[in-house]
Amino acid sequence: MAEIEWADTERALDAGEAELASDADTTVQAIGMRIRQLRMQRDKTLQALADMTGLSASLLSLVERGKTSPSIGTLVSVSRALGVHMSDLITTAPPATKEPIVRAEDQSVYHTAEGGQRRVVADDRVRGLEIALNDFKPGGSSADSSLHHGGYEYGIVLDGELTVTLDGQEYVLRPGDMISYESTRPHRIRNTGKRAAKAVWVNLDRS
Repeated sequence: MAEIEWADTERALDAGEAELASDADTTVQAIGMRIRQLRMQRDKTLQALADMTGLSASLLSLVERGKTSPSIGTLVSVSRALGVHMSDLITTAPPATKEPIVRAEDQSVYHTAEGGQRRVVADDRVRGLEIALNDFKPGGSSADSSLHHGGYEYGIVLDGELTVTLDGQEYVLRPGDMISYESTRPHRIRNTGKRAAKAVWVNLDRS
């Protein structure tokens, strides 16, 4: 009987993992379709969007076709280039609320293959302000390579160690350290420490 129950449990776990994988694939495809829709509405070619973000046209094509999961950095760069907020690309994002508090369970969370998690705790489109809580596993990063987009950023490390590459120069940040820069400068965030890192990132839309 125990063996049968264990087999049933294994099947249930496998089914759950398959459902999660299916949901993830659906989300990636929805994001890609949304990016393509916005790009076409703005009459921009893939190459034009690539020039604006520092991404390759081939990668953007894969993202639009739902063939690869975009990194946090990719989503931020593409959303700024298209003149929208990152949450506009994630169709599952909760609607805006007029309440003065946003509960943790209502905040948009996005995971990437690069070992990063971005929790958008504030998305104030009127004031052009976005505040995110970023978590990076050891070796995790915001993107595979340096990206750029419109706006201005402030980053404060809360725990662990992060290395920010800015215009090819590396800056190591530890708890309490803050960095700020024009988002148009090529940048990349990496966890170069031996344990998980957490940071608050503020993005200002200056358009």
